[in-house]
This record gives sequence, C-alpha cells and structure tokens, in this order.
Amino acid sequence: MMKKKIIILGSTGSIGKKTIDIIKKDIKNFDVKLLSTNKNISEIIKQAKKFKVKNLIINDYRKFIESKKKYKNLNIKFYNSFSILDKILKKQKVFYSMVSLVGLDGLYPTLKLIKYSKNIAVVNKESLICGWNLINKELKKFKTNFIPIDSEHFSISKLINGQNLNSVEKIFITASGGPFLNYSKSKLSKVSINDALNHPNWKMGKKISIDSATMMNKVFEVIEAKNIFDVGYDKISILIHPKSYVHALIKFNNGQIEILAHEADMKIPIHNSLYFKNSKKIKTKELNLNILNNLSLKKIDNIKFPTIKIINCLPKINSLYETALVTINDYFVLKFLENKINFKRLISLICKYSNHSHFTKFKKLPVKNIQDIYKTREYVSLKLDLLGI
Repeated sequence: MMKKKIIILGSTGSIGKKTIDIIKKDIKNFDVKLLSTNKNISEIIKQAKKFKVKNLIINDYRKFIESKKKYKNLNIKFYNSFSILDKILKKQKVFYSMVSLVGLDGLYPTLKLIKYSKNIAVVNKESLICGWNLINKELKKFKTNFIPIDSEHFSISKLINGQNLNSVEKIFITASGGPFLNYSKSKLSKVSINDALNHPNWKMGKKISIDSATMMNKVFEVIEAKNIFDVGYDKISILIHPKSYVHALIKFNNGQIEILAHEADMKIPIHNSLYFKNSKKIKTKELNLNILNNLSLKKIDNIKFPTIKIINCLPKINSLYETALVTINDYFVLKFLENKINFKRLISLICKYSNHSHFTKFKKLPVKNIQDIYKTREYVSLKLDLLGI
C-alpha cells in the first residue's frame, strides 16, 4: 500500500507532537514531507530524523541560520518562510496537512496549503475566526476536505455527519469553566498569573490557558462553529461542564438529542482526523460512568463571565470586526502575562474595547483579502497603544 503523504506545521507544539506520536505508531503507512517550528530546533531535528523528513521550515530567523550551519551534513533543506511552500510541494497533493500554528500569522500558510492538500486539519483559531470566508473559498476551489480538530468542533462535525443543517435545532458546545469556575468576585481580584494558567483538565499553552480562564476561548469557539457549520449565532449555546467529558450536544428538529463524549485528550480528535476514512483502534481509558452519571451541565453565567456577552454583539456575517476582537484580546492577554494588569482588569478591558467605536466600525467592513486582515490587526494594535490601559 502506498504511504500517505503528510505535512505538519507547528510540529513541535502540543498538537503537533500528539500528531507525531500517533503516526509514529504507524510509521510504515506515512511519509512526512514537511515539518515546521518557530524555534524548537532540537525537537524538530529529532522528528526529522525519525521520519526521514527532507524539508523543514524554521520561522525564527536566528534559529534558521544556526540550524543551517549546525546540521549542514544532514540531508535536510532548511527554509525560513511559508512562502516557499510552492517550491517545496510543486504540483503534488498530500493526503493530510495539519496546521497547528498560533496566531493570525497561521492564516497565510493555511491558505497556501489548501491547494496541496486532499484533507486539511486546522487548529489555528485565529485563521478560522478572521479568515474563514477566504479559507472556505479555497476549500471549494481545490475540493479540499476540511477537518476541524478542536474537540468541540470535531464533535459537532461527527454528530452532524453530513446531515442537512436544516435538521439542527440547536448546537451546544461545552466549557469546563476554567480554573476560576467556583471563585467569588472578590477572590478573582487576587488571582495570580500562575492561577490563571492552571487549567483543571487540559494542558495548554499560556495564551489559550488565559483565554480559557476569561472564557474568551468560548466566544471564539462560537464564532468558529458559526463559520464552519454555516449556522446563525442563535443556533449555538454554551453549557458549563466542569469535567470536559462531553464536548458537544445537538438537538435535532426530529426531537433527538445526540451527545459526543471522550476523555480530555486531543489525541482522540487528531487520531480520528488521520483515520477518518478507515477507522483504526486507539487505546483510551474505560468508560467513565462516574462522570456520565453526574455531567453537571448548566447554562453559563454571563454575569460571572461577562466576556460571553460579546457574542450578543457579533455581526451576523463575516467582517473585519472578528480580526479587531482577536487583536484586542491578544493585546490585553499579553499585558496580563507581563504582569501589567490584573485578571479583573484584563476582563474589563477586553469587554470595554470590544465595544469601542474605534473597533465596532469594522463590523460593516467585509473581509476581501488577507491584506485587509493584517492591516486591521496593525491598526487595532496601534490604536490600543494610543488609547492606553
């Protein structure tokens, strides 16, 4: 049987490494054509040696130069930009591409890779939020199959499973509530950066961990769900589920309610995205009846988590406002991580500026191209610097 050609962008991050771990157990069936990292050179070299990868993209320029010198005797070509994708891939189509990059800079390689991929899995939230209409256009043009990897969207996709979206009455995505679910308002004013990073169920990077603590990650997941599944915001709700065992519920018009559950491990969506055509066994924990018998599902408290109110103000169609919102959130999360503002101030500033006239004007501006998105990000960042905190 012919090996399946694979690309993993962000192969040294948590999702990238889980993807690597899965294909490592089935190495005879995969041919890894390209890997990328920002600066984790030791890890990507290990991966390249294991899978005999001949092309590596190193985004950090200094690390790129160092790597070229240090590993010049290896049979590996080093590149410093995703713009080289055309040269590396030429006209060949790969079976599967994983885009596990952080930030809006992941949009450009996502758009480039669609052309060369039969199936593309994207974990880059910012791309799916800000540039979905651009992505969807390319998916249709090149007839590329899109596979959502976030546990919530993966679960929704499995539950819908090709059914007509008109049959969906309501989509519910779940939220653990993060580390501060049971904190009082007074206690929230005293939390530290480490407290906010200490997610009870998932091991994640700093940025997404803070987004989980503020619940902005759920605002973004609602936008993603609206985009990916082409439904209105009125059809999407959030339920608090502290155990992160159930990831999505769908109420269909025929009265049926379907639930998808799995343990809080991203290897499950990744594994199923790799083997979506031919189901393959994966070793997981036994069914947890204790959790299933006590799901503790409840509606989200908008007063406790005020960022959720932002959903009510989102434009119905894709606009540049989503880019403004992502940039506002990124800006203040960084200020929090730099210890320049406390947690309560972080939330209040996100809520305040998401409704500021300087940025709400973008709700009327459609996304025409990738340059619009990057210009909007630059404008919002500069404007926030001027407005101050």
